[in-house]
Amino acid sequence: MKTVDLWFDPVCPWAWIASRWLLEVEAVREVRTRFHVFSLSLHNEGREVDDWYRGWLDERWGPARVALAAERAHGNEVLRELYTALGTRFHRDKEPVTRETIVAALASVDLPTTLADAAESPDLDADLRAGNRAALDPIGEDLGVPAIHVDGHAFFGPVVSPVPRGEEAGRLWDGVLLVTGTPGFSELKRGRGRPVTS
Repeated sequence: MKTVDLWFDPVCPWAWIASRWLLEVEAVREVRTRFHVFSLSLHNEGREVDDWYRGWLDERWGPARVALAAERAHGNEVLRELYTALGTRFHRDKEPVTRETIVAALASVDLPTTLADAAESPDLDADLRAGNRAALDPIGEDLGVPAIHVDGHAFFGPVVSPVPRGEEAGRLWDGVLLVTGTPGFSELKRGRGRPVTS
């Protein structure tokens, strides 16, 4: 069984789609995804970004902080279900990124709702920063999530929409492994023509 490490921010739509793709891959390939928390708000702190994106980031510190607090209190395995609970609400159901939504997600996976208090606290931000570095050191500081590490290779992406399903997910996985395992490979890209759908 191959372990795939995925870094995600619960509010990132591209990380959400990549995570759902990897769960599809698990059904058709011998892989198991291990989830890790990333903070886009922290990653972009002090960076020059568009005003709309700054406002978006400033309102979204909470979910990553709560996810990391849950992992610290209950172990890494809780991230799989908690991320699904948060992501389903944020990305599929388009619920707002609020304390109420976070509390509902925590309750749905039998985690203490008091973990939502971490949303407003910087206490774990040093640990978030370390997680961000772990994700990006092998691939480049200017990138973000989804960040995936597997077999000694690390990369950003894939950025894909909608989620590939079944054997289509497996074929994409095979191709991603092939290109990212090629010495010197750094980028494969085309323009986005479709809206983000999960």
